[in-house]
Amino acid sequence: MVISINPKNPQQKHLDTIVEVLVSGGVIIYPTDTFYGFGASLLNTDAIEKLYRLKRQEKNKFYSFILPDLKSISEYAMVSDYAFKALKYHLPGPYTFILPASRVIPKKLWSKRKTVGIRIPDNKISVAIANGLEHPIVSTTVLDKSGEGIFNPDFIDKELENKVDLVVHGGIITPHQSSVVDLTDSAPVIIREGAGSIEWFK
Repeated sequence: MVISINPKNPQQKHLDTIVEVLVSGGVIIYPTDTFYGFGASLLNTDAIEKLYRLKRQEKNKFYSFILPDLKSISEYAMVSDYAFKALKYHLPGPYTFILPASRVIPKKLWSKRKTVGIRIPDNKISVAIANGLEHPIVSTTVLDKSGEGIFNPDFIDKELENKVDLVVHGGIITPHQSSVVDLTDSAPVIIREGAGSIEWFK
């Protein structure tokens, strides 16, 4: 099933349908501010297992979590005063911030260092979905057959489309990677420089 949704003013009836699919254990393809991603509910084990199968990845693969706002982050990660200032300054935006995982996050979704990757995209659709879901979306980029991230939903392979429960068509987005910053220690560590400026951390 494909739903076309307004990227500037997402229709509530469509958002309700998307959230219902996630709550019931479905996997979606949806837009973020970097690429289209696979999304699943953090609270549904079967859906997360399906994510691993779709990506053909081992179960220790590090996925990021999409959250709707800053106030929800402290429930899922441990945030120092410095980290909170960094998050407040940069989010929403094309960043993935690595933080120590809280006990709310299932251990199988922790990295080997017991961390999680937190995102609040600058994309009204993904933020609205996370807000309606009321807990994080486990998220990973959808790749085409050449291994590149998909930014145009019309490029999604029909075979792949049939393997997910819903495709959220939110228009073409500007393709780029998020900047990844590790904030687990007192000094930030730049893991990857992407679309988000890292000048603040130098």
